[in-house]
Amino acid sequence: MEIRCALPQDFRELLHCLKMRSKYAVLLVFVVGLVIIEKENNFISRVSDKLKQSPQVLTEANGTEASSAPAENDSLASLQELDAAFSQLKSHLHNVTLQLVGNGDLRPRRHVLLMATTRTGSSFVGEFFNQQGSIFYLFEPLWHIERTVTFEPGGANAVGSALVYRDVLKQLLLCDLYILESFILPAPEDHLTPFMFRRGSSRSLCEEPVCTPSSKKVFEKYHCKNRRCGPLNVTLAVEACQRKQHVALKTVRIRQLEFLQPLVEDPRLDVRIIQLVRDPRAVLASRMVAFSGKYETWKKWASEGEAPLQEEEVQRLRGNCESIRLSAELGLRRPGWLRGRYMLVRYEDVARAPLQKAEEMYRFAGLPLTPQVKEWIGKNTQAPHDGSGVYSTRKNSSEQFEKWRFSIPFKLAQVVQDACAPAMQLFGYKLASSPAALANRSFSLLEEAQPSWVT
Repeated sequence: MEIRCALPQDFRELLHCLKMRSKYAVLLVFVVGLVIIEKENNFISRVSDKLKQSPQVLTEANGTEASSAPAENDSLASLQELDAAFSQLKSHLHNVTLQLVGNGDLRPRRHVLLMATTRTGSSFVGEFFNQQGSIFYLFEPLWHIERTVTFEPGGANAVGSALVYRDVLKQLLLCDLYILESFILPAPEDHLTPFMFRRGSSRSLCEEPVCTPSSKKVFEKYHCKNRRCGPLNVTLAVEACQRKQHVALKTVRIRQLEFLQPLVEDPRLDVRIIQLVRDPRAVLASRMVAFSGKYETWKKWASEGEAPLQEEEVQRLRGNCESIRLSAELGLRRPGWLRGRYMLVRYEDVARAPLQKAEEMYRFAGLPLTPQVKEWIGKNTQAPHDGSGVYSTRKNSSEQFEKWRFSIPFKLAQVVQDACAPAMQLFGYKLASSPAALANRSFSLLEEAQPSWVT
């Protein structure tokens, strides 16, 4: 009896401690407590049945009445078994609590998903989370899936690709980086690979202990920027992810918000989704520079009037805009499963006030904005010239975000406006009625952001 009384007292002290520190820990202890109580009741019920049956079994086996000594021994053994079970459950509760709160910090683990499309400034905005030391950040890990698994656009295949992306994404948010080994080419050996896409864009993959000594015989295709590291050890990366307080991931390969519902509802995750959008005219202008070979027809048609645009290219543009719009409309409707977990952000607002928008995003995610993040934003948004290379994250952001207005012909802007008018209206992008209006910087193409975009 004394054993059974001591355990609840310890449990009450643990509950009181956690309750004073965090409401999330209280909820955790309450839920686990219910599990423990249920297991206790079931266990005691089984032990009681066993104790009741023991004399009868002995009587039937020996043909005589069971003595009191064996019953007492059986009861003592059952109590010891009960004590061991309680100790195991208590230890499990302690380990789970430490895993969820992380290194004594009772803030819950958050999972941030930055959802965007190519050339919307997602690499730049992703750095806001990459620079936070307690966040394990991954840059475009779904790139490997796109390179390995072939899906035809549209129809059932589009749904199939979204489901594959979603399932891989779930495992990554849970720190199961081993899932990528099935898609990285060439395949990793002994959990080692020099082919992790843009490894240098994820600080967590380039710091100790993940950064192992480099090898002269191994060519690191995607190397770390500021230090030489050997091939990525996936096991060390998994362990680093588990040690970090939070997880953030940037992807341009998931556009259908509705497919993410199972992630949001997964009790193991606490997901916050930030959907980043940009003026589609600016996106097209940027893609024509970054992916020049894919837009030769567009450039020739714009400059020479030759090689008319294929209807399928215009339809693809319209389809992209519509998928982005539909996802945003879903998020802004605030369905029950997504309420408080979705935020719509325009790149133009980030470029004009990067620190302010970073604070808003961190506040939405329930994370602290550290001095390191603020310092990075200050250094990388006030550069005298735009960074070299189309993938640079160093910009004079307040001057560069409308630079596209002077590089895209008006006829191309018209094509985008016709194809993407519903999305542009939803996001507050104004249409340009003439070449003069497009090139007139005093004429703003941007309406004020809506407070309702944060749910």
